[in-house]
Amino acid sequence: MSATIFIVDDDADHLSALADLVETSGYAVQAFASATAALEAMAAQPDLVISDLRMPGMDGIAFVKALRAQEQGVPVVLLTGHGDVGHAVEAMRAGAEDFLEKPYEAAHLLAVMRRTLEAQSARREVVRLQTVLAERADVSILGKSRAMRDFRKRIAALASVDLDVVITGETGTGKELAARAIHAASARADGPFVALNCAVLPETMAETILFGHGEGVFAHDSAGRAGKLEAAHGGTLMLDEVETMPMAIQAKLLRVLQERSFERMGETYARHLDVRVIATTKTNLRLLDTFRPDFFFRLAGAELSTPTLHEAGEDIPLIFAHYAQLAARRYGRADPEVPWVLSQKLKRQAWSGNVRELKTSAEAFALGLYEVEGTGTPTSGPMTLADRVAQFEAREIAAVLEAHAGNTLRAAETLGLPRRTLNDKMRRYGISADLERKSEDGG
Repeated sequence: MSATIFIVDDDADHLSALADLVETSGYAVQAFASATAALEAMAAQPDLVISDLRMPGMDGIAFVKALRAQEQGVPVVLLTGHGDVGHAVEAMRAGAEDFLEKPYEAAHLLAVMRRTLEAQSARREVVRLQTVLAERADVSILGKSRAMRDFRKRIAALASVDLDVVITGETGTGKELAARAIHAASARADGPFVALNCAVLPETMAETILFGHGEGVFAHDSAGRAGKLEAAHGGTLMLDEVETMPMAIQAKLLRVLQERSFERMGETYARHLDVRVIATTKTNLRLLDTFRPDFFFRLAGAELSTPTLHEAGEDIPLIFAHYAQLAARRYGRADPEVPWVLSQKLKRQAWSGNVRELKTSAEAFALGLYEVEGTGTPTSGPMTLADRVAQFEAREIAAVLEAHAGNTLRAAETLGLPRRTLNDKMRRYGISADLERKSEDGG
């Protein structure tokens, strides 16, 4: 990960050694002998600050407070001497991201840096996505996992060609969102987007709803009325849950798609139709006896599958945080902070309802109505000191496990804990040792 790191320490020897370590690990480094000098250079917008806690003049706590006063969003990792843990926790309450007690292992420090930079990247991505959503809230496809990146590429490719599309995916995977994204990125973006839920389409009224009717056909509506097809002229018609469409209507719509023209009920002349049809379904239409094969192949000029939340697992905390913040703002509440322990729990949850279920849970979390069991953290409001210490402890355990490739024996030795105590804490915080597990005796 390419990043710029500020290192702040009044101990010249330690400052030089730490700067060399960080630089040889592939990061750009700027070193400062005082917090005041680093504060004056913040216009360079570093990605991370590593600072000693005890320094003459402005110490680490004052430094963190000064950064927050300037609304600098850069994360700060503090280095503390033995016996300074209480001060370090005070610094975390002031806004520090993490702290390490000296002497520290180089691998541990680098693991904390990497985790902190990843968290910062995720926060920036949330801000970026919210900016995008403010412009086009209905068509943003969230996530940066491989599955979601590939999904966005496929949407972009489909948007560039004027083909009818069948979108298949499980419940809650965002099939309508994908349809709207295709429309918004296509040459039809300025045209209408008309959605029709076929599951609630009454068979006796389906033809009227789709095709409309001419003048005098119905006494109660003598002027005539346009149907959904005509309303979508020049744009996109989405047929949601298309597998539920009656077969008689499938036959009529097949002819419309073949000829790109239709007749209103009661009229004897054809009307030209310029429309793109996007059909969504949670079923493999090829396997349905109640779905005409010729209608399927006419609809499926191209096909798209929506990824499940499981496939985009690393995006779960990002998506959760995004929807939680939207809900908080909608109800006039402060943006909720998603604790690290909770983000790990979210990634392990089943989410059978996919993004729809995740969004509902995130909105409940924003209102203080949702908690994942075992996080040890509150669902809303400011975190207590005990909560912050628990969160810090969980992060430290995970970082040491990562540094030792999941070897709990070595991790327990590094942390100065009995192995049984470490295992109990791992169960409490929901931390897995299966990082890159090696045999206990093979290292």
